[in-house]
Parts: sequence; structure tokens; C-alpha cells
Amino acid sequence: MIPFEYRRADDVATAVDTVARNPAASFLGGGTNLVDHLKLGVTTPEHLVDVTRLPLDDITATADGGLHIGATARNSDTAAHPDVRARYPVLAEALLSGASGQLRNLATVGGNLLQRTRCPYFQDVTTPCNKREPGSGCSALEGYQRYHAILGASRHCIATHPSDMAVAMVALDATVHVHGPDGARRVPAAELHRLPGDEPDRDTVLEHGELITAVELPPLPFAANSAYRKVRDRASYAFALVSVAAAVDLDGDGTVRDARIAFGGLAHKPWRARRAEDALRGGPATDERVARAADVELADAEPLEGNGFKVPMARGALTATVRRLAEGRG
Repeated sequence: MIPFEYRRADDVATAVDTVARNPAASFLGGGTNLVDHLKLGVTTPEHLVDVTRLPLDDITATADGGLHIGATARNSDTAAHPDVRARYPVLAEALLSGASGQLRNLATVGGNLLQRTRCPYFQDVTTPCNKREPGSGCSALEGYQRYHAILGASRHCIATHPSDMAVAMVALDATVHVHGPDGARRVPAAELHRLPGDEPDRDTVLEHGELITAVELPPLPFAANSAYRKVRDRASYAFALVSVAAAVDLDGDGTVRDARIAFGGLAHKPWRARRAEDALRGGPATDERVARAADVELADAEPLEGNGFKVPMARGALTATVRRLAEGRG
């Protein structure tokens, strides 16, 4: 048994101050990720500050027509919200594709964004892992690589980010609201997570003590024509080998006026596919054209011996997703 101190936060400022003053303190949300790591010995915080009772679970329209989602909103509630389902179906689908109903009833939006990798070496404290113990080495480089990155990896880490919801948030150009010791700030969802570089232990750009308080979705009309596709080893309770979040704006003759695309399962962070978006705009949403757009995005992919299948899988997943949206089956 590893002892730790537990405190239920009464307000955001106190929660932030408590964690910021102790380098070994952590925020506790739904606990669906952190509690597993406590059991495995991956993390050993001295102090847990429970933020689940803070009044941050609202889901409301913003003045400009977007949507404000509080950080402690449960994943199930967010996925079922009428505005999310009607205006941002890609987000509802992404949430419903993750975990089980029981876990979605407990997990929070803020916690979902901060999930840590499911790399088996990160979760096995008997093996070297630079993300868990900087400088110890990356066991995955010569090990099991099926789930690992083909974009943006480094010699220090080839792990992938596990969240489905985060992929949809990045595709939707969401903004993450953060409160820290120096006050409030906003971080674009696409810039929240980091590529590993030589600091793979840092998953995000957040500083210690900064707390996610909300996520804001912009008023993007064509987000109503969006979808999430997740390819995995089994039909449920599995993390993505490849996933795609896409929203497509089509004119009357099927020409792509605009698009938002992000991939999951390919990198250390949700991967915004801006080159693929550019390649799609101004032409028809045919399978051949979408496949070429995917190839433009994947041109810099560096598959490993154990995951070369991810390149054609990502191409196929994007093609199938855009086809669905072009056929009006979003």
C-alpha cells in the first residue's frame, strides 16, 4: 500500500493552488485512467485533489453560437446532449466508441483529454520506458509495435495517444480553457498535446497545477455533417489502431468546399490532417481523390516493422468516412 493524502476541492482556485504547491500532487477526476496507474505503480502521487464536485459540468450555448462543455461533464452526458448529437455528431460518435457505458458514466471531458498512453511498456513498471522514467530507454523500439506511432515519433518514444474524444475535438478546432497559478488561459485543442521529441514524459503543454475547466466548440455549421470512424482489433473495449474524425462541407454538385480532418492512433497526439484538408478542397469527394489526399498527409509516415499496415488502413478509413458523409449518411 502506498499512502497518499486525499482532498475534495471546494473551488477552482483552491484546487489549483493545492496542486501547484506540491510537485507530487495530482488532480483526480473520474479516475478511470489515474486509478489504474495507481494500481500498477505507474504513478505514486502524494496528494490527490478531487475536482469532480466543482461546478464545471455545464453544457451550454455560447454567445457566438458555439458550445461550452464543462470539464467535469461526464462522457455519457456529453455524448447524449441534444446539441452535441445534432450539431457535432463526430464528437458524440467518438465518445460512444470509447470504453464501456459504465466507464463513460464516470469519465469526465477534462480527464479524457489527459489520458495517458496505453503502451504496454509504459504500463509495465518492470520494463524501461522514457515516458514513465526519462532516460531509461524505449522498450517498444525493439518490442511489440502494433499500436505504435507512424507519424511524429522520436527515438525516445513511439507511443500513441489513446483518446477518441480528443481526435474529434482537434478536428472541430475546439479550444481548451485552462486555469493555473498565473490565471486563466486558452489553448487550441490541436496544440494541447505534444509530440515526444526528447521529452516524452510531457504529454501536454500544461504546466504543473494547471486545471482544464472547459472545452469550447466553435460555431462551425458544417460540423453537422461529420462522423467518427474507429478501426480496432475487436468491436468494443479496444483502443484505436487507426481512427478518423471528419467534417465535410459539400456544395450541390458534390464539390468539397471545406473540410476538417484528424487522425487517431497514428501519433503521440491527435493528428490534425491539414494537408489532406487542403488537398480535398475545391474538387469532388471521390474515393480516388480522398485516397490521394490521405497519401499527401501520410507522405512523412515512418512505419515500424510491426505496424506498416497503418498506412493503408488510415487511407481506407478516411476514404470510407468521407464517402459516408458525401452520400448523406453522416
